[in-house]
Amino acid sequence: MSSERTTNFIQAIIEEDLKTGKHGGRVHTRFPPEPNGYLHIGHAKSICLNFGLALQYGGLCNLRFDDTNPSKEDIEYVQSIQRDVQWLGFDWGDRLFYASDYFEQLYDYAVQLIKMGKAYVCDLSPEQIRQYRGTLTEPGRESPYRGRSVEENLDLFARMRAGEFPDGARVLRAKIDMASPNLNLRDPVLYRIQHTAHHRTGDRWCIYPMYDFAHPLSDALEGITHSICTLEFEDHRPLYDWLLDTLGIKPRPYQYEFARLGLTRTVMSKRKLRRLVEEGHVRGWDDPRLPTIAGLRRRGYTPASIRKFCDLIGVAKANSMVDIALLEHCLREDLNLKAPRLMAVLRPLKVVIENYPEGRVEYLEAEYNQENPALGTRQLPFSRIIYIERDDFMEDPPKKFFRLAPGREVRLKHAYIIKCDQVIKDQATGEIIELRCTYDPETKSGTPQADARKVKGTLHWVSAVHAVPAEVRLYDHLFTQENPEEVAEGDFTAALNPRSLEVLENCLLEPAAQQAAPGSHYQFLRHGFFCVDPDSRPGCPVFNRSVSLKDSWAKIQQGGK
Repeated sequence: MSSERTTNFIQAIIEEDLKTGKHGGRVHTRFPPEPNGYLHIGHAKSICLNFGLALQYGGLCNLRFDDTNPSKEDIEYVQSIQRDVQWLGFDWGDRLFYASDYFEQLYDYAVQLIKMGKAYVCDLSPEQIRQYRGTLTEPGRESPYRGRSVEENLDLFARMRAGEFPDGARVLRAKIDMASPNLNLRDPVLYRIQHTAHHRTGDRWCIYPMYDFAHPLSDALEGITHSICTLEFEDHRPLYDWLLDTLGIKPRPYQYEFARLGLTRTVMSKRKLRRLVEEGHVRGWDDPRLPTIAGLRRRGYTPASIRKFCDLIGVAKANSMVDIALLEHCLREDLNLKAPRLMAVLRPLKVVIENYPEGRVEYLEAEYNQENPALGTRQLPFSRIIYIERDDFMEDPPKKFFRLAPGREVRLKHAYIIKCDQVIKDQATGEIIELRCTYDPETKSGTPQADARKVKGTLHWVSAVHAVPAEVRLYDHLFTQENPEEVAEGDFTAALNPRSLEVLENCLLEPAAQQAAPGSHYQFLRHGFFCVDPDSRPGCPVFNRSVSLKDSWAKIQQGGK
């Protein structure tokens, strides 16, 4: 792999701007989320890009809330967004702003446009405005209110602000070009009436600016140099430029667009995520099956793994779909050396070692992570009665089944070789409820004698007396299809995976799991990487499977070679 640093097209733009002295050698970006939902992995890409560019070029990055639609906004979302940005490892310093900070200045800019004859109050309904706008192949028609005088527009706009008119009665529109090939320039709406209390300004305002109006002017007021947006705003850039140029704002920011993130097996629309939450398909915005940053955090994703993922997918000009296997791969790579490895039996089957003395407890030394000795060791209690995984025993095994079966030997990880001598079944159901085994005391792991005995299977286990009961939640992809948007029924919820969550309530873990703190990570041998859920209580830990051990992305990469 080449050690040369690759430069994406936005970095190339910035480096050229620095070379030519544009913006006076400054780099100032911003991350401008709407506080109308929780952030998702797509926003993480934007966060990493905007804050990362500022760090790379010695510049600044603002966090600015686009709080211009109070009917959909909530302080809960404001707090969650700040928490997510900080958790990802970024700091906005003293540069926390809100579009609502500028409501008075934005109003003044709107008045300035009216005085210039570049904006007018329109009485058409939203539906009529859509009809008058025209289509991609047909020009729009001018509003009958487009010819109002400056004085009348100033009067009506002031009365809109004073609250004289009901919601939807009037809007303020830019006067640009109803025949423009770009629909965004066909007299776009700049202000609408909305008698809704704002989470910061209360009832002081009943008219609110549209995003396309507030966005460029907020950028300018904050001294932003590079306003980086996702690709759907490319058609809005001419309006961004028109507003700044018409108002004569200098120095001024410039907008650039990059491809938004598409991820398989999930949806990235805030509207669709809200629907999943509100219709009860998931357990909330932080459900570990969602691609929200809060959900990924609860599932056990680390900031480093998400930053690495965003770095690997890069910054492109064309939209594409990224395989979720790459995100999972990044988490495995991050946790592989960091996570202590424990033994956890998720579906227990009782094993009685008949020739092991009753009441005896033997402590076996076991490393936490063979690949990272710095994590140290712990003492594993071994006793006469243990539990193994139910799937690790078959009464009539196929040819290549190398685990436990009648008359067969296996090694217990860190312990001894045992042999199954008898199978005990429930007389009523025929279910296997217990195995009777014997152990070979000369085969203790780590001793010279142990190396002389070779068996093909090694099983994890826990001592019955010392086992920690736990609940384990096994998460799978939320959707059965790679692209849920393409379901034949036309409703993405038709592709929901009915097996996206399996809750196991009778799991048994080794004693080292007793002190597991919420948010801490472990690898359960042969099962995957797990994270302690906030639902955990003293004596009753809850673990979420973050990701399985099987790395499909690594196999894809090997196949490509």
